[in-house]
Amino acid sequence: MTDKVELRLLASGVPGLDTVLGGGLPELSFNIIGGAPGSGKTTFAQQLMFGMAGSGRKALFFTAMGEPPVKMLRYQQQFDFFDVAKIGNEVNFISLAASVEQGDYDIVLAEILEAVRLHAPALVFFDSFRSFIQGARGDQQEAAALQVFVQRLVTHMTSWNATSFLIGEYLAGEASENPIFTVADGIFWLTQHVQRNAMSRKIEVVKMRGQKQRSGLHAFRIDRGGVQVFPRIMPPASPDCPPPPGRSKRLSSGVPVLDEMLGGGIPSGYTALLVGPAGSGKSILSVEFLAAGARNGEAGVIALFERTPNQIMNAKLQTLVDADQVGIVTVRSLDLAVDEILYELMAEIDARKATRLVLDSLTGFEMALSPEHRDDFRESLYRMATVLNARGVTVFLTSELEDSFSELRFSPYGSANLVDVVIMQRYIEWQAELHTVISVVKMRGSKHSRQIRLFQITDDGIDIGSAGAPFEGMLTGQVQLRSS
Repeated sequence: MTDKVELRLLASGVPGLDTVLGGGLPELSFNIIGGAPGSGKTTFAQQLMFGMAGSGRKALFFTAMGEPPVKMLRYQQQFDFFDVAKIGNEVNFISLAASVEQGDYDIVLAEILEAVRLHAPALVFFDSFRSFIQGARGDQQEAAALQVFVQRLVTHMTSWNATSFLIGEYLAGEASENPIFTVADGIFWLTQHVQRNAMSRKIEVVKMRGQKQRSGLHAFRIDRGGVQVFPRIMPPASPDCPPPPGRSKRLSSGVPVLDEMLGGGIPSGYTALLVGPAGSGKSILSVEFLAAGARNGEAGVIALFERTPNQIMNAKLQTLVDADQVGIVTVRSLDLAVDEILYELMAEIDARKATRLVLDSLTGFEMALSPEHRDDFRESLYRMATVLNARGVTVFLTSELEDSFSELRFSPYGSANLVDVVIMQRYIEWQAELHTVISVVKMRGSKHSRQIRLFQITDDGIDIGSAGAPFEGMLTGQVQLRSS
């Protein structure tokens, strides 16, 4: 026999899940959805059901819980995926609570088989499967009878011409002890983590036969639309992949003198870090970077992590936004995952075909993450920048440093080695006044100026002075330089 059997994949109806699954859910597979109470199992299962039911594909949803299905439906119909027109036609709910309460597994199994024979479903769900065990009474609850029931039910499920799901409050450690995990084709684990006042949700596809699923934990969120999965985005696997088009092209920072200091501008597809103390002009300089792109017909996106558009909206940025040359993404939540933010940024970038992105600032970016993700901030920053650079997007980051006159640092996150360009601003005291200076600390693969120049914001915009005047004495050591 040489013919290869092709698995038919079903679109799950859960945004982002098909990417994690490697294209979709294999038809006729037997799956387990596990997780602690409150992790979103029932919502996830019903979204799968409503997403895949229809077009002649019927679904049965068995419940073993004591509460009536109507109570569960009262809450589930608040989600956008719930389609009341499918109830009683493509989707049917059957309560097994009364039979389970009697403790006779033969009656329970007979009721299940009769419902399957009558409806001939293509999708079968059991929620909660563990309630079959915990709700049983009498002698039938003995381990031997229980094992026989489980084996008979699973045998029937694997022989039905249907895609089936068991939903239960299983813990990760039970996978090695429970025999049903061995025969399952797919295993989904849903978890939620609460740390301080923030809560994050994760899904993992532990097993999926015949598919190369995307490994690891993936963030997901439950809102009015239901479950949305944010697959963990990784940089290109091959280190030998060619650079994106235009990598050798230089982009203007918007300030000619700074372009000169950079050796001709910022190479396309690079990540630049602008670091400096509060009030040094980082946000204004980042807007100049977007304005320079707009003058060349390049769309841009600015992500604000710690301020609202009204707080940062100067006249130039307002003009760019009004002209639809720059899009704004405002992130204010304190429990996000990096991939959730990255998907929102990429959606805005793709919609505008943007080639320039400003993240203002890394401090706010870190605060927008859930505490769990803040521990991996450096890894997340590297992954995000690498993914965006691979798509040909030039990223401009701003980062604030606490004023310190005893040490010189380039970033509070130790991220200078993760970026291609580092531009530094500092405050200096000279002749009883506070001044700002700017210098280029790093430019990967290119020569650049090492000069320290005066940085001023005037009514006409940004002015970067010459290398010498008016600091000849300072730069030759005749005046003590104290920097932040």
